[in-house]
Amino acid sequence: MVLKERREGILHLTLNRPERLNALTGALLDELHAALKEANGDPEVRALLLTGAGRAFCAGQDLAEFGEQKPDYEAHLRRYNRVVEAMAGLEKPLVVAVNGAAAGAGMSLALWGDYRLAAEEASFATAFTRIGLVPDSGMSFLLPRLVGLAKAQELLLLSPRLSAKEALSLGLVHRVVPGERLLEEALAVARELAQGPTRAYALTRKLLLETYRLSLTEALALEAILQGEAGRTLDHEEGVRAFREKRPPRFQGR
Repeated sequence: MVLKERREGILHLTLNRPERLNALTGALLDELHAALKEANGDPEVRALLLTGAGRAFCAGQDLAEFGEQKPDYEAHLRRYNRVVEAMAGLEKPLVVAVNGAAAGAGMSLALWGDYRLAAEEASFATAFTRIGLVPDSGMSFLLPRLVGLAKAQELLLLSPRLSAKEALSLGLVHRVVPGERLLEEALAVARELAQGPTRAYALTRKLLLETYRLSLTEALALEAILQGEAGRTLDHEEGVRAFREKRPPRFQGR
């Protein structure tokens, strides 16, 4: 259910349930979590690319998985939460290519990309309140930080369907491209990131996420700690050497 393909230091992951609009099940979440953890521990993987098969990115939870039973959402969300924590804790950059509809938890997963592209025909909807639920998979954490509290309230309470251009104007995605060029453009971004200072990217993500809960003094202290860590990497040495030699750096991700 999760297709994996390696190319040029990039692990390309595809949610592959096109007949169900790539709706999420426990099994699919387990596969995605395993793929993320495997990539994180593989030094040959320098960047990840996540997209969906067919005409949707991900329609959120597949409610048919529960049948007629009343789901234990608190227990079920543990599977979602460990995927989100794996995405947030990646030590490599994550590019997300939204090829179609991204709704509910599918939209949440899309927002965890470090760089997010959308096809012109893509759409976004929070969707949770449409079935009487609250946001999950980290949406309550990320959405207000991306669009502000007032807009997040509107998107979560009214759940409008956003076009790709509307998502771009709100900062939900970084770029909108024609559908036939989506993977090409996403791979170009992933390729550029895969050639960069991988550890510095991971530390930057950590810093940005942490500083939301820190005072200025604490944020300055964390910057110093993480800068010290980045300064001990071989990539930093190479960056300084390349600067002095007036040539492009050749980062190794170490």
